[in-house]
Amino acid sequence: MKSDSLTSRIMRSSMFTIGGFGVQQVVRFGSNLILARLLFPEAFGTMALVTVLLVGLTMLSDLGIQPAIQSSKRGDDPDFLNTAWTLNMIRAVLLFLAACLLAYPMSVFYDEPVLFQLVPVAAVSMLILALEPTRAESASRHMLLGRVTLLEVLAQVISVSFMLVLAWITQSIWALVIGNLVNAAARAGLAWVILPGINNRLHYDRESAKELVHYGRWIFFSTVAGFLVLQSDKLILGRFLSMEELGLYNIGYFLAGFPLMLGQLLVQRLMIPIYRASPPSESRENFLHLRRIRFMLSGLLIAGVTPLALGGVYIVDLLYDSRYASSGAVTTIVSMALLPQMLGLTYDQVTLASGDSRGFFTLNATRAVLLVSLLLVLVPMLGIPGAPLAMAATTLLSYPLQVRLARKYGAWDVLHDALMAGLAVILLGVTVLIHRADLAAIFAG
Repeated sequence: MKSDSLTSRIMRSSMFTIGGFGVQQVVRFGSNLILARLLFPEAFGTMALVTVLLVGLTMLSDLGIQPAIQSSKRGDDPDFLNTAWTLNMIRAVLLFLAACLLAYPMSVFYDEPVLFQLVPVAAVSMLILALEPTRAESASRHMLLGRVTLLEVLAQVISVSFMLVLAWITQSIWALVIGNLVNAAARAGLAWVILPGINNRLHYDRESAKELVHYGRWIFFSTVAGFLVLQSDKLILGRFLSMEELGLYNIGYFLAGFPLMLGQLLVQRLMIPIYRASPPSESRENFLHLRRIRFMLSGLLIAGVTPLALGGVYIVDLLYDSRYASSGAVTTIVSMALLPQMLGLTYDQVTLASGDSRGFFTLNATRAVLLVSLLLVLVPMLGIPGAPLAMAATTLLSYPLQVRLARKYGAWDVLHDALMAGLAVILLGVTVLIHRADLAAIFAG
């Protein structure tokens, strides 16, 4: 564990990431339970729409700075890092202005006047986060994530403390908005204090900007598609459901999403450096090494999804009051819908590590078109269950394209995918058998 070898860095980074994620989710879950008692379901639904807008603007303008720093040969060059930081500052100002312009139309579209006030204030967080240095990306490039994990945990503890106190005093949705601003300020400030690295300054290097734009152009289109993949369920449900129903869906999705969030976090932080250092097409040894890593990640997901799929109904009944009872069935059905995502886990990252941002875009665009189309058909027909069903179908229908890209770079592992598919089918069958009454009730509306 004290060695500087690739395997040692992978192990240390994985341990820090998993440990930090565990602490963060305990804090997040505990605060969610308290907030559910201090606030009301409509607050969570309205805040979900604010979050969707801010996440959407962020993703729809993504410059691909993090993967660019991770994969570029110039990823440690101060000129490159300062140019990336400067471009991100300009982007943040434009995003803030865009959020302010969209606040009123959004409040009219969803018939929620309070959005006109909430959105501009919440958007200040984008300006604050732009002050964060590139040190976290540099640490991720070299898989040195101990201090990054500490930063994230501290920032969350600080922001959650503020949020809970404000919610207790005001019992208002503004506690959630201010809590997010505090989180952004804590994260940006702690990054300058805790993380090692250069002191970023405003700087423009033409060659660095050219490389960032060239790499990021397909990343930009990919994140447009990625936004639709990650957030279109809430956008479309928000149009067809009440804010209370959207809040109940958001609570269920929040619980069911823990394992996938951990898997995505590990994949995003580790897989580009691993694929870059150990390309699977170069040797059988590299391929087998990556197989072990993928089995480890999939095993973690299975271990996390199983108790939520089998016990989601009981968890919600135990921990939440009667207003949130239907969130239990949502947790179960969303958990089952996320299972197919284990099949192609990490395949998208091999394209980025190989510099094929266009292939990454093709995959995300395909997913987005499929998901939005299915949501528009299934949500009006089925209500809440239509969203998770659309997610599962999208993953299965886009899997052949994932295989095609993985084979191009020697990363397709039929043994892993077949075994994970078998486990998913077994878990799905057991869950349906145990909870058929709850699932029938939510499908009945």
